[in-house]
Amino acid sequence: MEFIIGLWNVFLQLIHNFRIADALDIVLVTFIIYNAIKLVRETRAGQLVRGIIVLMVVWLLSYWLNLYMMQSIISYLFQFAFIALLIIFQPEIRRALEQIGRSGIGAGKTWNFGFTFVSGEAEAKLQKSRKAVNAVVDAVVQMSRQKTGALIVFEMKTKLGDIIDTGTIVEAIPSAQIICNIFFNKAPLHDGAMIVRNGMVYAAGCILPLTKSDNVSVELGTRHRAAIGMSENSDAVIVVVSEETGQISVVTNGTITRNYTRETLNSELENLVLSETAEPDEKKQSWISSFRRTKKQ
Repeated sequence: MEFIIGLWNVFLQLIHNFRIADALDIVLVTFIIYNAIKLVRETRAGQLVRGIIVLMVVWLLSYWLNLYMMQSIISYLFQFAFIALLIIFQPEIRRALEQIGRSGIGAGKTWNFGFTFVSGEAEAKLQKSRKAVNAVVDAVVQMSRQKTGALIVFEMKTKLGDIIDTGTIVEAIPSAQIICNIFFNKAPLHDGAMIVRNGMVYAAGCILPLTKSDNVSVELGTRHRAAIGMSENSDAVIVVVSEETGQISVVTNGTITRNYTRETLNSELENLVLSETAEPDEKKQSWISSFRRTKKQ
């Protein structure tokens, strides 16, 4: 009973001294731990973390059992642990920093407190992106029927300059004919990825990084693995046409979805590619509607 009363008194003391800054501190630490676990889960980093935990348990046991040699060896390992972790987790750290850069404060967002106006330039950009999506859908459906392999990357917030440098600059107005010609199996640029930037067929014959995940189906070939690898290193939207089956797939954030038709592919690309461009227009319509309701009242 006294133990419970003591715990209650400690709880009341904590509540009495609790500040808003403490709540913010708890939320931030929870957010960091959650995202760290999410980052390393189902990756090579997850296995490495489990290995580190095993080493820590062994070190504690050696300390408790007075195993001086084992304790000294593990202690020496831990002295260089920070540098070793930076080297081992370099891909995961880079990916995490890129995600923070894409979703952090001020990452391509305009803070205007609800007063958003769409310029003619933004409207033109939306129309160019829509035209590119329609051209890609038409070309992909045609290549799917002909079982022509294709790998098309829509550049989003993450710039793909290093990927573009591995290919050839095209910078052409998108059309189904141009896209099909690029991926024609005897064309010089067919063996690689095509990059769509700002509604233009910007580059072709580009080399993408292959995924290093062990969870990829053995049925998927190099083209699909390159698409997954590209999506793991950026926020790009990638469309893949299988050369063996003609099956259409879309890859984002390391996840592949398959068996698309013309209608579902068009809907998916409009949702993924056009949503960001169309956002200011939606805000404008919302602001105008709100203004009209206020005026009537």
